[in-house]
Amino acid sequence: MLDIGIIFKIAAIGILTAIISILLKKSDKDDIATLVTIAGLILVLFIVIDMIVQLFNMIKDLFELGLPLWIC
Repeated sequence: MLDIGIIFKIAAIGILTAIISILLKKSDKDDIATLVTIAGLILVLFIVIDMIVQLFNMIKDLFELGLPLWIC
C-alpha cells in the first residue's frame, strides 16, 4: 500500500532542495545550486525506483507464475 509518509518525504526533499538552491543562487553560487538540485532529484528517483520494485514484487507474488525450473 502507498504510505502517506513517502509523499511527505518526497515533498520535504523538494522543499529543502528548492530553499537551498535559492539561497545558493542569491550568493552567486549557481553551479553548486545546480548540483544540489540534481542531488535532490536523484534522491527522489531512488525513492520512486524502490516503490516500483516493490510494486513489481507484489505483482509477481500475486500471480506467482508456475514456470518450469529450467526457465528460471
